[in-house]
Amino acid sequence: MRITAVTCVKNEGPFLLEWIAYNRLIGVTDHLFYSNDCSDATDRLLDALAARGIVQHLPNPAEGRNYQMEALKDARKQDIVANADWVWVADVDEFLNIHVGDHTIPALIAACGAERQAISINFQFFANDDIDTYEDRPVIAQFNRCHNPDLWCGEAAIEVKSLVRQDFPLQYFGAHRPFFRKGLPKKKLPSWSDASGRDVQHKFLVAANPRRIRKFPAKGARDFATLNHYALRSLDSYLVKNDRGDVNRENRHFDDTYWRERNDPAWEDTSIHRMLPALEQALAELKSDAEIAALHDEAVALHMAKRDELLRQPEYQAMQAQLRAASKLPPQEEALMHELGLAS
Repeated sequence: MRITAVTCVKNEGPFLLEWIAYNRLIGVTDHLFYSNDCSDATDRLLDALAARGIVQHLPNPAEGRNYQMEALKDARKQDIVANADWVWVADVDEFLNIHVGDHTIPALIAACGAERQAISINFQFFANDDIDTYEDRPVIAQFNRCHNPDLWCGEAAIEVKSLVRQDFPLQYFGAHRPFFRKGLPKKKLPSWSDASGRDVQHKFLVAANPRRIRKFPAKGARDFATLNHYALRSLDSYLVKNDRGDVNRENRHFDDTYWRERNDPAWEDTSIHRMLPALEQALAELKSDAEIAALHDEAVALHMAKRDELLRQPEYQAMQAQLRAASKLPPQEEALMHELGLAS
């Protein structure tokens, strides 16, 4: 079974090898990377991996700022996608945590049913765990707490990412789910399940509700798999990630909403640790290539240098202090508690 992962990156150099190694363990056979405007050796590391046949690396074709959608449009024309049995569109901070069989994508597909043309898996957003300092070791080993997996920011519906089979009646790939061709008769609608093998809700299937286009209730929907999303990582890495967007923060208040929405440590989930021994071995194999190891180490050094550069700036010092002090209740849940008179 050929399974192609498609992703867009900018300055993700320290995290590339872990994501590639992990995906290969769960059955991803091919990787298509699009990069843009990298300054941390991401592009050079991907070029070296591509030269060895480990990934395919292309410059992002976007001419404006719609990087992801332009890349996904281009991906459909690439043989690595066109010849795949399944396509997995995800980001480098997202790890598919499969709970059935041998913990691979083929096992997930078998559990959901051979007739399925798409499978959507709910996120779990993993908190920062009060980890300030970036360390060059697997992300999945460091961050073990998340929100209640059934609830996020006061809502039962949680975003998904989707596996898409080659015969899906595709109009276009979205970042979270595929969209099928307009005007399909009811009997031609794709067979589409959640990560418990159940049919997705009709309104999600047909994208009828703008608030539910990319999410549905997570309770009962993730018996076979969860998507671990490490959007924050260490505070060091989050500061670097914040800079990556090239946002001019001068003379305006930093908004910590994104951080607070994803920094809820109410729940512990270490189930993905089952993959750590094999992941450590796979990483060692990739780094046994001297050039790959050197480029990874350069990316790590540049990541840390960028952190040091940012923390010499008063606005980033203030941002660091604000994030350290921020409430661990998502804003929506805190507002509800105030409304109910439960907040101190």
